[in-house]
Amino acid sequence: MMLDVERLDETCIKKLANEEVLAIRVKGFLPQPLAVQIGDKILAPGFEGYINAPSIGRIGMAFYEAENQPLLIEDYFERATSNIEELRNRCAPYSSPVDTLRCMLDESWPAGAHLENLYGRKMYVGLSRVVKPGVCFLAHHDIFAKDAPDSFQARSLEAQFACNVYLNMPTEGGALQMWDHDISPDQFDEMRGDSYGIDPSLLGPPTLEVRPDPGDFIMFNSRCMHSVTPGVADPRLSLSFFVGYRGNASPLTFWS
Repeated sequence: MMLDVERLDETCIKKLANEEVLAIRVKGFLPQPLAVQIGDKILAPGFEGYINAPSIGRIGMAFYEAENQPLLIEDYFERATSNIEELRNRCAPYSSPVDTLRCMLDESWPAGAHLENLYGRKMYVGLSRVVKPGVCFLAHHDIFAKDAPDSFQARSLEAQFACNVYLNMPTEGGALQMWDHDISPDQFDEMRGDSYGIDPSLLGPPTLEVRPDPGDFIMFNSRCMHSVTPGVADPRLSLSFFVGYRGNASPLTFWS
């Protein structure tokens, strides 16, 4: 259910879009020492917790945190450009892995790839996500149309992928778990209540479990339920964003 490739290309992205595989992995996308070094540079100035998932740290703001509230949506767009620059500054003198991936997606997809545009404004891309030791990243799915229910742009997606570059990993744990059976958005919302996710044990054994190494890149179907197992001793840091697919003849789009 996971496809290992040497580089991103049109063929593997289509396999993901057609649900032939749950995930694509590029092992050693970054050399491991470089990944750890960039990770340490990103973490050094500190980070905040998600508004609606305070146990998970992040640098930048995810659009789903806005929860369709106009003031938070405005805050998201106001900070989009400065948050992209902040990641570049923290990575310097090295290039931002997110910038590299943006170029690779544009080059490998025939119709190109670009920043997602929502409500006539460019979105943010490149969230740094920190999971502290002992914290379980609860099972959830990510569906753009739930985050922007009044947007045709969001509803027009045929598939949505999550992209993660792993920089720092705990000594144990921190594995990505995925399930291939669907849970409807309404059923998920009923199960999670006021939380951002649900206990993974409620879903039974995962279809796929993979523990990435620092420097690995994984792209997976974000509409499937997924979670992260608790780590030991060290934080788990990844750079993450979503990719939207609207058919083979349309450009890919990306956002966080």
